[in-house]
Amino acid sequence: MAYEKESKIILDAIGGKDNIEEMGHCATRLRLSLKDESIVDEKTLNDLDVVKGTFSTSDQYQIIIGSGTVNQVYAQIDQLTGGTSQADESKDTSAKKEKKKGNPLQRFVKMLSDIFVPIIPAIVAGGLLMGLNNIFTAKGIFADSQSLVDMYPQFAQFANMINIFASAPFALLPILIGFSAAKRFGGNAFLGAALGAIMVHPDLMNGYAYPEAIANGDPIPKWEFLGLSIAQVGYQGQVLPILVSAYILAMLERGLRRIIPTVLDNLLTPLFALLFTAFVTFLFVGPITRTMGYWLTDGLTFLYEAGGAIGGLIFGLFYAPIVITGMHHSFIAVETSLIAEQAKTGGSFIFPIAAMSNMAQGGAALAAFLLIKQNKKLKGVASAAGVSAVLGITEPAMFGVNLKLRYPFIGAMIGSGLGAAYVAFFKVKATALGAAGIPGVISIAPGSWTHYIIGMCIAFVASIVVTLVLSKQKKYRNAEEL
Repeated sequence: MAYEKESKIILDAIGGKDNIEEMGHCATRLRLSLKDESIVDEKTLNDLDVVKGTFSTSDQYQIIIGSGTVNQVYAQIDQLTGGTSQADESKDTSAKKEKKKGNPLQRFVKMLSDIFVPIIPAIVAGGLLMGLNNIFTAKGIFADSQSLVDMYPQFAQFANMINIFASAPFALLPILIGFSAAKRFGGNAFLGAALGAIMVHPDLMNGYAYPEAIANGDPIPKWEFLGLSIAQVGYQGQVLPILVSAYILAMLERGLRRIIPTVLDNLLTPLFALLFTAFVTFLFVGPITRTMGYWLTDGLTFLYEAGGAIGGLIFGLFYAPIVITGMHHSFIAVETSLIAEQAKTGGSFIFPIAAMSNMAQGGAALAAFLLIKQNKKLKGVASAAGVSAVLGITEPAMFGVNLKLRYPFIGAMIGSGLGAAYVAFFKVKATALGAAGIPGVISIAPGSWTHYIIGMCIAFVASIVVTLVLSKQKKYRNAEEL
């Protein structure tokens, strides 16, 4: 089987099955919670061709494998260990037994990562479909005042179908988050999905129409009983309300299971947990968190709009260090809200910044490829990782090459900052999510394609130039001989 030998070596090098507490993977990395990281044989790991690098952050030991390959290696190790994975619900690795590793901020970021990483494929698929819909419907791409659909009306129904496919993951986002969040908090994932479905029920007023109705003074449907007046408004595209509600649901479910007799548990626990949580969600949890979500997205959008090139420069400069800490996972919740509310926000400014960072990391890695003389494995990693980074997968370049040599990482930071300053100056935003790099053009608002491409070129070229200049400095001279 593919990578069977390499998987056995990796398992032995990390201390064997008994040293693994949790195991999962993202697009490019094995993510391991180990009992004792000090016994890891990093030399053996780094000698493997399949391993592009290793690092430890936020109490997770991560092994960079690469896109596509990591899935196969993960499956092999999971089979060798008998199912030591993040999805193994027979082992109580839920929040109730989670070790309090790291500071509160690190634990919060890890929680967001655990919730959002599993649903990223659905969000990215919807985002790319949005980009495809933009190609059909945006004016000025193929003609000055007409869209592709205007020019060829026979494609109108197909474009409409694509639009429905694209908007579904965002309109029904609470169902996806409810499932993932309830599972992460130690509750029943399907109850979480049911709660999300309640929050986007078609009989409720659509959440996207709610702000406009308030602004216009239109009547809001309400439930009136027992002296209460509860707005019948859905939470389409909302993130904070379902996160908080899913937490309440999971805590309540776990509490009820301790006090309800076993014979009645399957009957009464889901009933009371879902009824109470849904009630308090519409009564006060949802309205409060919806408002907080509006404040957060409005505040970040204002900072981007007002900060201009300086704000973009700062954000782009420090985006890669933020990725190292893992805190970039907290952006997913914000970015999803920005995309879902793009009629108001114009889209996400985080995606273009991330793309500038990825292009810069790719450029720096390719510059390192030209400079490395002796270390053939690192030279090979640099070439493949550089190409991967400009296509949107940056971990092999960042962790496997640039951080290892240091000066390419500095070059990448500077290139990222300059590219980000440019796209921020011209207010480039993404109307969809996708691969943050060259393929990300399809995710950008059509009127900003040119500026996005110019920004990528600036980030890529600047990172190469700075990396080559730094390599000539005496303190870096030995590095290029690795």
